[in-house]
Amino acid sequence: MGKTVLLIEDEQNIIEAVSFILSRDGWDVKIHANGHDAMDAVRTRRPDVVILDVMLPGKSGFDILSEIRADMAFKDLPVMMLSARGQTRDLDMARRAGANRYMTKPFSNAEVLDAVRALVPT
Repeated sequence: MGKTVLLIEDEQNIIEAVSFILSRDGWDVKIHANGHDAMDAVRTRRPDVVILDVMLPGKSGFDILSEIRADMAFKDLPVMMLSARGQTRDLDMARRAGANRYMTKPFSNAEVLDAVRALVPT
């Protein structure tokens, strides 16, 4: 069985595109669509990598990333953040918060696949 990706995203078109490309590559993709209990999903699913949207209902991706980094069991979990905002300030915020990668929407399927493969070598 492949490695697990937890995609924390609320936009259906992004969910479908990312799920399709990663599943086709052998990844087990789990979906969570809100920020309220995203950390519970991380703890329950114990993914190999998280793809985390910045703007989610209930809690921001930055807040969720802070929770991930504060939990000793997940402090080194690779996290790639997705955002429609691609300004340098946003990228700097993501790096300071502990994101391993930051990708702006729209993105190509190849970009996502390459980034996830780089974060979790097989």
